[in-house]
Amino acid sequence: MAKKTCFVTGTDTGVGKTLVSAAILEAARNRSLKTLGMKPIASGCEVTPEGLRNEDALMLQAAMTEAVAYEQINPIALEPAIAPHVAAQQAGRQLSAERLIGLCRGMMMKPADLLLIEGAGGWRVPLNDRETYARVPGELGIPVIMVVPLQLGCINHALLTAEAIRADGLTVAAWVANRPVAEAMSCEQETLDYLMSHLQAPCLGVLPWQAAPDPVALAGHLDLSSLLA
Repeated sequence: MAKKTCFVTGTDTGVGKTLVSAAILEAARNRSLKTLGMKPIASGCEVTPEGLRNEDALMLQAAMTEAVAYEQINPIALEPAIAPHVAAQQAGRQLSAERLIGLCRGMMMKPADLLLIEGAGGWRVPLNDRETYARVPGELGIPVIMVVPLQLGCINHALLTAEAIRADGLTVAAWVANRPVAEAMSCEQETLDYLMSHLQAPCLGVLPWQAAPDPVALAGHLDLSSLLA
């Protein structure tokens, strides 16, 4: 059974959740820890001879130490690169929190020191007309790692996301700042200072922008001490 499981969410879509998750897994590998990663739902998958495959899920698979079949890492693979609930509708499928919770619990039963479950989009991304993805970590009762992109508006988005996570009864275990573009945002240090003093959770690190994403190199920018304590 996984000793520690965390859910990874972002303040929005496209903020670098997978890259941050893979970097955390690589940093844990550097500590000689056994790791697992999971992206239960992935839209924007490509057709391959092995079936639908998602580049984010493949990145997690490459970063984790334990050998697990792709279908367990990404059990719900959807081809259209759109919101998961819409992609599922177009594929004639129905998403439900109950099924996702069962899939996650199955992965949580595997032996590992750290398991990361990556969500889709932001905290309130819908699964169907009644449920959002937030119900999954809520039912599992696991802490949340938040990914914050260093760009205009990130303070508001980060504080609102943290507020929603706590309102749902969960803990913000940590957060990671990610630079999504080459040019640093205006007043970046002032923004970081504000987030560090107001998010009420440890910052694992600030990841630099990379032209070619490399989780192995980014792992050196992370300190997992507070997460693994």
